[in-house]
Amino acid sequence: MSTEAKPFLKWAGGKGQLLSQLDGHLPDDLQRQVFTYIEPFVGGGAMLFHMLRRFPNITHAVINDINPHLATAYRVIKEHSNELIHRLSAMEQEYFSRLGEEPKKEYFLNARDIFNDKELDELERTKYLIFLNRTCFNGLYRVNAKGKFNVPFGRYLHPTICNADTILADSEALNRVDVKILNGDFEQTADEIHEGLNFFYFDPPYRPLNATSSFNSYAKEEFNDDEQIRLRDFCTYLNEQSNMKWMLSNADCSAKNPEDTFFEDIYSNFHIHRVYASRAINANPQKRGKLTELLIKNYE
Repeated sequence: MSTEAKPFLKWAGGKGQLLSQLDGHLPDDLQRQVFTYIEPFVGGGAMLFHMLRRFPNITHAVINDINPHLATAYRVIKEHSNELIHRLSAMEQEYFSRLGEEPKKEYFLNARDIFNDKELDELERTKYLIFLNRTCFNGLYRVNAKGKFNVPFGRYLHPTICNADTILADSEALNRVDVKILNGDFEQTADEIHEGLNFFYFDPPYRPLNATSSFNSYAKEEFNDDEQIRLRDFCTYLNEQSNMKWMLSNADCSAKNPEDTFFEDIYSNFHIHRVYASRAINANPQKRGKLTELLIKNYE
């Protein structure tokens, strides 16, 4: 298959732009032996698909996300890719048969209501999730306090809604190694540790750089500083296990405010590096562009 496996959704904080830098920080051991790959905040999956392409010596892979619709989408793409393509392409044709912006917007809002309010099977839920992601504003996934998807219409002239090649490539990648898909709290991934080398990559909701940049509403549960500290405690627990390597991404708060050394303080026992990231998802174009992110590791 010529198409490479890559994210099937646009996802805020996606790691597509950072992959080459993240790759340069991976442990050398991964080249030399078989290992288990575990990603407790899988999100759009850029790192997952990169790791599955790059390391044929992964023997087990486990992904988790607290967002139930996202976990469902990975499962559907893994197990029912052809039927998903069939349904999604039919929806794409229906959408493009609505001529003009207003009829398309009406179709979008109706789809959003169905996604939020109707009982749907896994295939239908995933079909609507991908449709909304491809046609909403900026490709965001955001929910309100009730857990309802609330991103407005995106006004794109001709978005790609059904990318069959990507869905098939992703399905093949998820089946090449039997990828286990979980939906819940990140701590449950501790139960998935296998014999031999394990490598965890953490990409949690980022700590806001300031009061207005708080975007971590992927789920109705807030990922606040207490959660960041609970994650640090989990990383500390992993560090005490044998044959365990982990790497974690987060916002570089002290670059914005030198007095905000939250991460430097809580991860003082580990190795902290900085990488350059491009942030594309921001309503204000002036706030897009290059900034640093932290990369924290339990190995040098």
